[in-house]
Amino acid sequence: MPKQRENYTIARLGIGGTTYEVLVDPENALRYKMGEKIPITKILAYEEVFKDWKKGVRASESELKKNFGTTDVRVVAERIMAEGEVLITTEQRRRLIDEKKRQIIDFIARNAIDPRTNTPHPPQRIELALEQVGLSVEPFADPKVEALKAVEKLRRVLPIKIGNMKVEIRVAGEFMGKVYGLIRSMGTILEEGWLGDGSWRCVAEIPTGVQADLIDRLNKICGGRVEVKPVG
Repeated sequence: MPKQRENYTIARLGIGGTTYEVLVDPENALRYKMGEKIPITKILAYEEVFKDWKKGVRASESELKKNFGTTDVRVVAERIMAEGEVLITTEQRRRLIDEKKRQIIDFIARNAIDPRTNTPHPPQRIELALEQVGLSVEPFADPKVEALKAVEKLRRVLPIKIGNMKVEIRVAGEFMGKVYGLIRSMGTILEEGWLGDGSWRCVAEIPTGVQADLIDRLNKICGGRVEVKPVG
């Protein structure tokens, strides 16, 4: 077992009532969870699967075979990394939160205005107001979604509104379940329904600043089989 705790962190995944853990490099594991393609060999700090790494309790080969379909530690680790959680370090958390706050403030400054003057709020004013309402930032949350939540809180202390637009979205029926939550998280669905060809259509009101991101994410989910166009 490695002895220097600062050289690794834990990635873990619960299956069938048991939590399986692997020791991973903190920076490479975080980069992987943020979307970078990094070989598992550069992520694993120790090639062993544990049920309790603190006590040194290893998972047996029979358990791995039953729950992961293999005894290959690297294959098991890849699944744990893909589906489980990584315990980030205190420094990583602070860095992620600081960056997320910056992205939230930037989004609000670019997309929100003071309805009394129809002019943007300066970033410093937004930052001070966020401190006043006690903004809580999740390190891995989508900054645009978090910014929209933050605007709702800011309304308690700051006259503010987001510029909105309406879009019509059509997707193949098989993707409806996958895109519905995404659209709801980034805007308001005003109307929806099934079309004669089996596709699903909705009209949604979204912040102007999320249009490009929404289209990009819809295309990734639907493999390009999506239509998005402004309404009105």
